[in-house]
Amino acid sequence: MFEVRPLLSALLNRRLTLQENASQENEDSAEIATKRVKADGEHIEDDKKFPKKKVVLLLAYSGKGYYGMQRNPGNSQFRTIEDDLVTALIKSGCIPENHGDDMKKMSFQRCARTDKGVSAAGQVVSLKLWLIEDIIEKINQHLPSQIRVLGFKRVTQGFNSKNNCDARTYSYMLPTVAFSEKEYDARNIAAFRLDPETLQRVNRLFSFYKGTHNFHNFTSQKAPNDPSARRYITEMSCGEPFIRDEHEFAVITVRGQSFMLHQIRKMIGLVIAVIKGYAKEQVIERTWGLEKVDVPKAPGLGLILERVHFDRYNKRFGGDGLHERLEWDHEEEAIKAFKEAHIYPTIVETECQEGSMVSWMSTLPIHDFEGTASDTRDNKDKKQKNADEGNNSD
Repeated sequence: MFEVRPLLSALLNRRLTLQENASQENEDSAEIATKRVKADGEHIEDDKKFPKKKVVLLLAYSGKGYYGMQRNPGNSQFRTIEDDLVTALIKSGCIPENHGDDMKKMSFQRCARTDKGVSAAGQVVSLKLWLIEDIIEKINQHLPSQIRVLGFKRVTQGFNSKNNCDARTYSYMLPTVAFSEKEYDARNIAAFRLDPETLQRVNRLFSFYKGTHNFHNFTSQKAPNDPSARRYITEMSCGEPFIRDEHEFAVITVRGQSFMLHQIRKMIGLVIAVIKGYAKEQVIERTWGLEKVDVPKAPGLGLILERVHFDRYNKRFGGDGLHERLEWDHEEEAIKAFKEAHIYPTIVETECQEGSMVSWMSTLPIHDFEGTASDTRDNKDKKQKNADEGNNSD
């Protein structure tokens, strides 16, 4: 006879143990869920007591040392402007801490995604936050001096700084030696002065860009027949030269509906190549066609996002009595002061010490402005890649 009782007893004990473990797991899960609901409930309760409002912030920053504007969550190796901004928003009490990991929770959107090393005097971001007292001062307390919130306005709940933007204005500050003849010794940068005739020709070339054109040659990874490569430029010109630290500089201004990656730098780079005699004037109009044209990319150091424009929004909501027009006349002095203190000195100092433009100009002879055959494209790309090493500022 088998001993049935010990076997039944063992089975019963095993069953009881499994039930106890399952019960404990259920209790642990319930406790975790309760804590999670409690945490979420606290945020929901906070939002009910202090509802977040849709606003825009006017930002100015010097891009040196940053890997562009847009944040890359989980990638702390490459610090961006938005990394420091989000940290400041949390520390100042404008947003809950969990919004820092998921920016969609605060409906965050930047108007323009500036690249590595590029600065801004009039960047605008839209987001939802708590309207704390002295909000600008408290955010700035937690920002480095090269990033500043200069303005703050309430907007409609559906406002999106990128989608509602009608146009963007950029400037590009460069040493005028960029427009010297190719025989000129560019190392003697301090002695160069731009003559009026050359400046007039520069502006005549920049005027070719005005209007709507196919800019597929002025960015990467855009097919010639891609409709998104067609962009509308309303203004592009170079201002009168001025002296900074015994070197002559000038500022190029360009306004358009929107710009593609590297587009402005390539527009400027091609004009410099023509002025210096490496390319013929006809190359500019040839870039509008379907064939591939080798277009050089000027350094990113001098590029500045000057301002963004919301004409349609202002026309629709600016006079409704509830919302302000998205214009920054009262902040103009602060914008100018920030540029004079943080942006212009950085550009001048870096250019004079590192010679970004002069170094880039030495790569112009490797470009083939006449060649368009596809079988030579790979070779030109390899040359460009080697030339860009050490000069890729964005």
